Amino acid sequence: MRAVVKTSSSPGLEMIDVPVPAVGPDEILLQVKATSICGTDLHIRNWDPWAQSHVTPPLVVGHEMCGVVVDKGPRADGPEVGQLVSVESHIVCNRCAFCRTGKGHLCENTRILGVGQDGVYAEYVAVPAMNAWPDPPDMPYSIASLQENFGNAVHTASVPLVSGRKVLVTGCGPVGVMAIAVARALGARLIIASDVSQFRLDMAKQMGADITVNPISDDVVGTIMDVTEGEGIDVLLEMSGAPSAIDQGFSTLKPGGEAALLGLTSGALDFNLDDHIIFKGASVHGIVGRRLWVDWYQMRGLLRSGAVDLTPVVTHRYALDDFERAFETMASGECGKVIMFPDPADADGQLE
Repeated sequence: MRAVVKTSSSPGLEMIDVPVPAVGPDEILLQVKATSICGTDLHIRNWDPWAQSHVTPPLVVGHEMCGVVVDKGPRADGPEVGQLVSVESHIVCNRCAFCRTGKGHLCENTRILGVGQDGVYAEYVAVPAMNAWPDPPDMPYSIASLQENFGNAVHTASVPLVSGRKVLVTGCGPVGVMAIAVARALGARLIIASDVSQFRLDMAKQMGADITVNPISDDVVGTIMDVTEGEGIDVLLEMSGAPSAIDQGFSTLKPGGEAALLGLTSGALDFNLDDHIIFKGASVHGIVGRRLWVDWYQMRGLLRSGAVDLTPVVTHRYALDDFERAFETMASGECGKVIMFPDPADADGQLE
């Protein structure tokens, strides 16, 4: 089968032929219908220090997907052959203290598709049956493929209380704008969004932001303090990992406020802990992955009710064979979610 592979310890990816994966006794085999690009995949493609410390080539990359069950292992309990499913990419042990106390997203033995084992940028992938999330048969493949990424937004926006409160979202990439939609659905009083890309700020508006600010041209702190009548924000959803955005976010967080941090800084941070957190009595939540399976059920509710519409987030579609162009589009920042289709006939919109 065709697969996009990190073949060597150097920048770049290659499409090569690899065997169709064997199905383990507790696994299902999926024919991949659609797969979306995540920032993690860009790190692996670029072969930056994070990728070098987490990935061992050769490896089929990619972890966001939907597919149809085509085979099952003898002990696989879950979706039947022919069922459309999305996939949770974090494969947990179900034995450690975290898994046994309802915190599987913190499992100390987690293996991640496309990072620690072969992933989903391929025609077929084998996954544990318990990692499959059944989808409605009429769900567009693009939306089904990005649900895992949507889960990060749901987790970030639902840990702090946002209902009736003033919220700042720093970083309006795909997860950031999805977090805006979640905060709006959960009843945020005011949503402010910041980013250096006008394309992404326009998308933030489309997904529910009331006010947008661009650090390149705007006084972010001054604008936020002005529109909040000097009070500042109640909740910070930090999605960028940019040191300047983190400082601006905490500078505008009011005493007693809450911050949920998803963005990764990829390095040490010069941060005013005293003034930004301690003397403010602020509550800070680190966000990793999706709570298994709390956030998946919340996603289902938000999508089925129509409270959140992810359609505007999908901006580009490519055939998997055209993965190089797809990655260049994602790296440009002038996009929302970029979806790839192993079989171009499965595309649910016009291909680039």
